[in-house]
Amino acid sequence: MNSNIEEKIVLKESLKLDSGSNLVNCEIAFKTYGKLNKKKNNAIFICHALTGDQFCTEKNPITNKRGWWSVLVGPGKVIDTNIFFVICSNVLGGCMGSSGPSSINPKTNRVFGMNFPVITIGDMVRAQEKLVQSLGINKLFAVIGGSMGGMQALEWAVSFPHKVDSVVPIAASYRHSAQNIAFHEIGRQAIMADPDWFNGNYYNKKKYPKRGLSVARMIAHITYLSESALQRKFGRNLQNSKFFSFDFKTDFQIESYLQHQGISFVERFDANSYLYITKAMDYFDLSQKKGGLSESLKDSKLKFCFFTFTSDWLFPTSETKTIIKSLNKSDAKVSFVEIKTDKGHDAFLLDDPEFHSTLRGFLYGQIKKNRI
Repeated sequence: MNSNIEEKIVLKESLKLDSGSNLVNCEIAFKTYGKLNKKKNNAIFICHALTGDQFCTEKNPITNKRGWWSVLVGPGKVIDTNIFFVICSNVLGGCMGSSGPSSINPKTNRVFGMNFPVITIGDMVRAQEKLVQSLGINKLFAVIGGSMGGMQALEWAVSFPHKVDSVVPIAASYRHSAQNIAFHEIGRQAIMADPDWFNGNYYNKKKYPKRGLSVARMIAHITYLSESALQRKFGRNLQNSKFFSFDFKTDFQIESYLQHQGISFVERFDANSYLYITKAMDYFDLSQKKGGLSESLKDSKLKFCFFTFTSDWLFPTSETKTIIKSLNKSDAKVSFVEIKTDKGHDAFLLDDPEFHSTLRGFLYGQIKKNRI
C-alpha cells in the first residue's frame, strides 16, 4: 500500500442506517499516511472530531493549512508514519468528499440537501469498517480519536471489538449530555433561522447561510475553551481602542476572535453537514444499547487508553470514569490519564508534553506485544 493516498471508495452494497433507511452508492473519502506492512497489523484508524476531515496531517489541500493533528501524526511523531499505516476518513454526513447532504442523490441526480437521511455515530463507524475491509485489513492496531472522534472509537469497541486491538478515546464520553445537546440545538437554530438557509436548499442559489453558520461556530467554539484560558488570552482587553465605543461595534478582543472563528469556518464547512453531524453526536449514548453500558463492553479483550483534561467542561473526566467503572467490572485492560491543563476541550489538538509522551508509551508498548 503506497503512502499518502487520497482516495474515495463507493460501497458496493447499500449501507443500512440506524434510522431504517438504506444509503445506496455511499461514498467514503479518505487519506492514508505511511505504509501498510506485510503482516497488515500496523494500521491505525484516526477518527476526526465534529469539524475535522481526512487531512489529519501534512498540508490540507482545501485550506492550505497544516492538518488538524499535525502535532501528533507524521514521521518521527507520536503516531509515527514511519512505523504505522494511518487511515483517516471524512465521516458519513461530512462535506469533504464522503456522502452527505451536499452530495448528489443517485436516485434524483440532484443534491440531497435535507433529503439526506439522518445519521448516527454507529452509521459513521459501519461505513469506516467497510473502508477498512476494502483496504484488505482484517484487524486494526488501534482506533484513536478525540471529542466526536473518541465517540467513534468507543463505537468501534462496541460494534467491532474483534476487528481492533486497542482503542484510545480522548476528551470524549459514552454519551452526549443534556448541556451539550442544548449548545448544539442553539447552533442548529441559528443556521435554520438564517433566511439564506432556504430550508436546506441553498446549493443552487447565490446565497448561503453564512450568518447562521458563523454564529453556530462561535457558540460551539466557546465550549472548546476554558474560562481561565479565555481570561489569560483575552481578558477584558479592548480590540482597537483604549475606550469603549458606546455603540455595537467590536469593542473586545474576544469578540473579534470569535467573529474570526465564525468567518473562517464558513469558508470550509457546509451548513447542512453541521446540522447532521451535531444531531448524530446528540443521539450518541452507549448506555442506551441493549443491556446498558456494562453489557456493551462486557468481556472486552480490547486494550483501552483513555485521556481527559482537567479544564474540559464539555466532556469532563467524570464521564470517562463512568465508562472505566463498567470496563473494570469485566476485567478489561484499561489505562487512564487525566492531563492537568487550563486549555479546555481543545487541549487534545495541542502539543501537550504529558499527553503526547503517555500516548507514545502506550502505543510503543503495544508495538512490542504485537511484534510489528
